[in-house]
Amino acid sequence: MNPTTLSHLLELNRQFYQSFALPFSGTRRRLQPGVNHMLNLIDPTDDLLDLGCGNGELARKLAQRGHAGTYTGVDYSSNLLEQAAEQQPARFRFVQADLANPDWEKALSGCDYDAVLMFAVLHHIPGQQLRLQILHKIRSLLPHDGHFIHSEWQFLSSPRLAGRVQPWETVGLDEKAVDPGDYLLDWRTGGTGLRYVHHFSEAELAEMASITGFEVVDTFLSDGKTHNLGLYQIWRVKETN
Repeated sequence: MNPTTLSHLLELNRQFYQSFALPFSGTRRRLQPGVNHMLNLIDPTDDLLDLGCGNGELARKLAQRGHAGTYTGVDYSSNLLEQAAEQQPARFRFVQADLANPDWEKALSGCDYDAVLMFAVLHHIPGQQLRLQILHKIRSLLPHDGHFIHSEWQFLSSPRLAGRVQPWETVGLDEKAVDPGDYLLDWRTGGTGLRYVHHFSEAELAEMASITGFEVVDTFLSDGKTHNLGLYQIWRVKETN
């Protein structure tokens, strides 16, 4: 993907989450079943980094469960972060940072983490090179026994959501400029908006895990009436000889 197209797609999603922060947050008042399942697997003493924390619903659930470890939520939307930080424990902190920035981890002040969470975020990152850059960074933040826990939206599994795919010409792009698996989806709550989304396959995720020093240790589908709208995975840091 060329730099001009990459910048165009990044700006498209930045504008979406700034313009639709409130209506988007209104649709995220409960955790997906797959996220709840993942939280059941997390040690209550783990120090967690949550990338793309949104309105803080996951943090609130952890607080309700009495999570004893630290929690750091990261998002680039100031509007969502403002909501996320409301009535949270003192050991929970929230940081504004853009994962597309090559130095985003500097905002974390060198903290240590047992696990990195990234639910429904990676599919909004355009370009294989940028995604791998972020995954390498995540690997560098984890100890030798650390885990990366994430989910990717399987919107094409739903005829209703697949019907929201829009032509790239709508945002001034040629289909040849984007990568295979890239889509433009519309938004219809609180106004009309457009978002960039990538549709991942398990094979694609497995390749990215291998390239960035991880191994896939668990995969399952969840969410939605058909229980297949979210692809969840746990990656473990790969042992090196």
